[in-house]
Amino acid sequence: MSKKVIIALNATWNLVNFRANLIRAFINHGYEVVAVAPKDKYIEQLLALGCRFVDLPMNSKGKNPFMDILLLFRFWSILRREKPAVFLGYTVKPNIYGSLAARSLGIPVINNIAGLGAVFIKKGWLTALVRFLYGLALKKSKRIFFQNKDDLAHFVDVGVVKKDAVDLLPGSGVDLEKFFLAPYPGNTRPRFLLVARMLWDKGVGEFVEAAKIIQARGLSADFCLLGFLDAKNPTAISRAQMQKWVDDGSVQYLGSSDDVRSEIAVADCVVLPSYREGTPRSLLEAASMGRPIITTDAVGCREVVDDSMNGLLCRVKDPIDLADKIQMMIEMSPGQRRTLGERGRQKVEREFDEKIVIEKYLNAIERASR
Repeated sequence: MSKKVIIALNATWNLVNFRANLIRAFINHGYEVVAVAPKDKYIEQLLALGCRFVDLPMNSKGKNPFMDILLLFRFWSILRREKPAVFLGYTVKPNIYGSLAARSLGIPVINNIAGLGAVFIKKGWLTALVRFLYGLALKKSKRIFFQNKDDLAHFVDVGVVKKDAVDLLPGSGVDLEKFFLAPYPGNTRPRFLLVARMLWDKGVGEFVEAAKIIQARGLSADFCLLGFLDAKNPTAISRAQMQKWVDDGSVQYLGSSDDVRSEIAVADCVVLPSYREGTPRSLLEAASMGRPIITTDAVGCREVVDDSMNGLLCRVKDPIDLADKIQMMIEMSPGQRRTLGERGRQKVEREFDEKIVIEKYLNAIERASR
């Protein structure tokens, strides 16, 4: 029996930043790992993990049916050549077209649904098509992992997947050693940090508006944005808009980083006012490092925060409520904020350890490849 595993997704940076230890665990258990994704600047880091790489160009946001048919054929060709024991799908197009190709070749499939985009939730022909394709692709999957209960329940309720095929993961988990409990900074001016791709859907606009409200109230604090400007995303914030915010003194833009630990370490609080998530990795990493959190009472986000215990929850798309929660955090003493952060670390240790994810995957692969 082959001990080759193919992991397919729409960007290698995802593997390098979020699933490096998962790949190492597969290799340590005797599996040959082949990553299938579009080629980008993270290839060398990916290869350094010990896996092979197969370049598969894809437009993750594209809606051209002819290009998607071509993508399906390319998946089929790669899988037919590689003959893996199991196909692991991440992100929308690999989950759909990779799974269909694998199933046609009799290759067992394990899927990971990291979060539902707006296209799946809204009504319309595109939603109906995506739902149909998901139902077709996931019909025979050996295991389908979800990152929060709401998304899992939605897929089951609309009949896309069967209840006995699904399982829940604590997001992609967090490396508790890498994201260590850092000393609390206790800055004279509390520093609020948002770590995410710079998208409107991540609540970046609400964060900036809340910063302006806090400044108008005469309160002293710093507001920082960390993450890359994703020009290809339809909800991307433009460079011009970002520069305008920086120029008017609303926020500091720190650019992007492959290692966010140094910025989390000097932050008093990490904020993510996102509209919807799978389970936000940035919040898990912040909590693991002992930082209190402010996030929305939204799908995927609320799982990371026990309100008033390790952080605060605010309403979605409500900059005034977000500003109120930021003000509450400002008015706490450094010791009170430190206590929230320490509780967050304890919560992550209990519920979001990366080892939980790795163990579930190893068990699922073993069962699927029998």
